[in-house]
Amino acid sequence: MPLNMNLWSVSDNGLREIERAKLDQEAKLENWIAKDVSLLGTDLLLIGRQVSTEFGGRIDLLGIDQEGNLVILELKRDKTPREVVAQILDYASWVRKLTYPEVEAIASDYIGKDLSAAFSEHFGVSLPETVNANHKMLVIASEFDESSERIVEYLADEYKVNINAIFFSFFQHASEEILGRAWLMDPDVVQERAETRKQPPWSGYWFVNVGEGGHRNWDDNVAYGYIAAGQAEKYSRPLKKLKVGDKVLAYMKGLGYTGYGEVEREAVMVKDFFVESENKSLLDLPLRAPQADENSESPELSDWAVGIRWIKTVPREQAQKFTGIFANQNIVCKLRDEATIGFLEEHLINETSRTL
Repeated sequence: MPLNMNLWSVSDNGLREIERAKLDQEAKLENWIAKDVSLLGTDLLLIGRQVSTEFGGRIDLLGIDQEGNLVILELKRDKTPREVVAQILDYASWVRKLTYPEVEAIASDYIGKDLSAAFSEHFGVSLPETVNANHKMLVIASEFDESSERIVEYLADEYKVNINAIFFSFFQHASEEILGRAWLMDPDVVQERAETRKQPPWSGYWFVNVGEGGHRNWDDNVAYGYIAAGQAEKYSRPLKKLKVGDKVLAYMKGLGYTGYGEVEREAVMVKDFFVESENKSLLDLPLRAPQADENSESPELSDWAVGIRWIKTVPREQAQKFTGIFANQNIVCKLRDEATIGFLEEHLINETSRTL
């Protein structure tokens, strides 16, 4: 059944369906996304537009995610389902072979600056050592038909291809124009399936970066049972992946793993985080991080906090590590490295005593 979106306005008189309007040209979508890629609801740095391939075609938009994976964005326009899917697969066959110098050249031409600098500026972390180890495909459409749906879902479900679709619907309400967005499939589920093709299965543990500085401190995390991230939505948003009951392993950059715990409360703005053991709000406590309350009234800029029941912690000076232990610049990611898991199960996870 073709994916469809409807909107209603709410008033004291009840619900009134908002009239659907026709989007004149899907080229408008390309311009909007090129101007503000956050419309897609996923954090990307655009590194190319109308990128010429060696096969003669042009990729509408090319992006890179925080893992260093390339993302192909192709608009459906007036192409048939078979044409658009065949085209994006053809582009992917070219993209997967791009070397770092080739990716850098594409980015430099479009962004006008070095890829490494642009990446750090956008994501707030350094460019990964490996770029383009994997790639994703996104079909973008103003309408989606049953055949397109069926083909994309088949590739993702049966063959674990990292392909998805986003459709945008346009509505007219009085003098206001409204744009709505929906994903064909949950992007996290598609990502997880695709990863299982090339990576070991997920261990069930979440890797979490616990950075230190003016806004947060490991001793505070341990004393008051939480982890936090923020000062930009791209840093706080990953914490919202964590659900009650999830197991987390805390990592301090350059030091090693310092804690193992279980999520007790999901992410809230730091000003709303209440420490039950102290019967006080977190920001009313004597925190070692002097700037923990900075931007605390802004949902986009505030730190967000996740409640953790620590099962085992160690001081930063006793952080657990070995040469080659898994580390990642993301705030939150799934831990899959078997050597790291085995080491931490011996030195952190299976030890039930708590060290403050």
